[in-house]
Amino acid sequence: MKRLFVFIISILFVLPIFAAKKAKVQQVDSLGRKIKTGWNFGALPSVAFDADLGFQGGALANIYYYGDGSQYPEYIHSLYAEAAYTTKNYGIFRVNYDSKYLIPKHRLTLDATYQPDAMCDFYGFNGYQSIYNQSLHKWNKNPEKMDIDTYQSRAFYKYKRNLFRFAADIEGTIWKNIKWNAGVGVLGYMIGECDIDMLNGKHKYELGEDGKPTDSKAMNPAIEGLYEKYVKWGLIDQAEAEGGWHPYLRAGITYDSRDQRTCPTKGIYADAFFTYTAAFGEQAAAGYNHLQFNFNFRHYVPVYRDRVTFAYRIGTQNNIAGKSPFYMNTYLNTLFIQRVMYEGLGGANSLRGIMRNRILANGFAYANVEFRCKVAKFDIGRQHFYIGLAPFFDLGVITQPYELPEQQILEKKYSTDKDPYKLPLDNYFAMKDGNFDHSRVYMPHMAAGLGLKAAMNENFVLSVDWAMALDPQDNAKWANFYIKMGYLF
Repeated sequence: MKRLFVFIISILFVLPIFAAKKAKVQQVDSLGRKIKTGWNFGALPSVAFDADLGFQGGALANIYYYGDGSQYPEYIHSLYAEAAYTTKNYGIFRVNYDSKYLIPKHRLTLDATYQPDAMCDFYGFNGYQSIYNQSLHKWNKNPEKMDIDTYQSRAFYKYKRNLFRFAADIEGTIWKNIKWNAGVGVLGYMIGECDIDMLNGKHKYELGEDGKPTDSKAMNPAIEGLYEKYVKWGLIDQAEAEGGWHPYLRAGITYDSRDQRTCPTKGIYADAFFTYTAAFGEQAAAGYNHLQFNFNFRHYVPVYRDRVTFAYRIGTQNNIAGKSPFYMNTYLNTLFIQRVMYEGLGGANSLRGIMRNRILANGFAYANVEFRCKVAKFDIGRQHFYIGLAPFFDLGVITQPYELPEQQILEKKYSTDKDPYKLPLDNYFAMKDGNFDHSRVYMPHMAAGLGLKAAMNENFVLSVDWAMALDPQDNAKWANFYIKMGYLF
C-alpha cells in the first residue's frame, strides 16, 4: 500500500456547521428522502504519509446551498476548496464553483487548480508494449538484500510534473434533456527530471565497502529514469520534454436524464465533444496544436428504489488532428471539472487498481461497472447520512497507439550510454523473437475492487476504494487503496 497512513477520520467525519436558521418540519421526496434546505457545510482533514512524497497536511471543505429544498437533492450553489501539501513538494490547491442558478437556465462551473507533483508516474508508451519491472524501483529495507544489478532507483518510473489549470464551462438547454456545452481554459505543464537531491533529503546516496548503498532509501543521482531515457532516445521530442502552456476551446452536446448529479439512482448521461488545444513557439512549429474527440456514456439502472443501483460508464478519447504532447495524453478531457485531476488511463480517477498513467497512448477507450448499495441510512442532528458499498470492475484499451521508431531505439540504445547501469532492451519493451511485440498493444487492462461510501445530504460523499489489477504488469501490489471525494462517475 503506497500510502501508509491516510485521512484520520471516523463515521463522524463531517463537521455540520451551517444549517437553515429557522428549523422546520422536514418534508420527504417521492423516494422517502428527507429534504434538506438552507446552507450546509462539510469539512475533512487531509492527513497522509507517503514514502516518496512525505507527510501531507491540509484540509478540504464543501459549502452547499439548497434554498427552500424544492430541487433537493440538487443544490443551488456549491463551493469546494482544498489545500494540502507534503514535505517533499506534492500539493493540491484548488477552488471549484458549480451552480445551475447563478446564470438563469444555465449551469456554470469554474475551477482553478495548482498541483505540484515531484514524482509523477511514467511507465512508457502503449500500455503492455512497455514492460513494467517492479525490481527496478522497489528497494529492500535490508541493505544486505539489495541487488545493485537489478535495482535502479525509486524514481525510475517518475518525472516531475507541476500543473496549473483554469477552466470555465457553461451548459444551456436545447430541448428538454438535450444540452449544449462550451468551455474555455488553460493547462500549464512544467515538467522535467525528478529532483533527486530534494527527494533523498537526509538519505544520502553512498556506497559501502561491498559496493551496495549504505541507505536503501537513498537514490543514485547518476541513474537515468525512464523519462530521461525516452528523451535521449527521441521518443519524447525536445519540444515537449519540458512541458508548455496550452489554452483550449471546447464544445459539445449532452443528454442528461439523471435524477441527480452526485449519486444518480436512475437515468442516462451521455456527451460528445471536441477540444481544440493550442501550443506556442517551438511546440506550435512542431505541430502540437491538436484536436481531440471525446464520447462518454453513463447509465444508471435502479434495482431496488434508491437503495441499489447498477451503474456503468463507457467512453473514449482520440486525437483526430495534429499532435498531442505526451504529458497531455495522461489527461482525460471532461466537460465539467469536478475532481482535482482527471488521469487517463490508470489510477483512482479512471482505472482503479492499475498504476497511474499506466496506459499512455494517443487514443484510448475505457469502461467502469459498479453495483451501488446504500446499506444504512441515519440522521445526526438535522444532517442525513448513508453508508454504502460498491463492488466494481474497470477496463481500459488502447485505440490509437504511438508508432515507435524501432530502428532508432535500437541504434540509440546501444550507441550512446556507456555506464554500468545500462539495461537490456527487454527491460523496457515487450520483445518477441528479437523484435518488438505489437500484439500486446491492444490487450485490455483490467481491475476489480470494492468501494466504501460515507455520505451526508446526498452530495458530500467520502469514497474509500480498494482495488486490484488483474495483471501484475499493471500493478504488482495486490492491495491498492484510494480515498477521494465523490463517486468515480
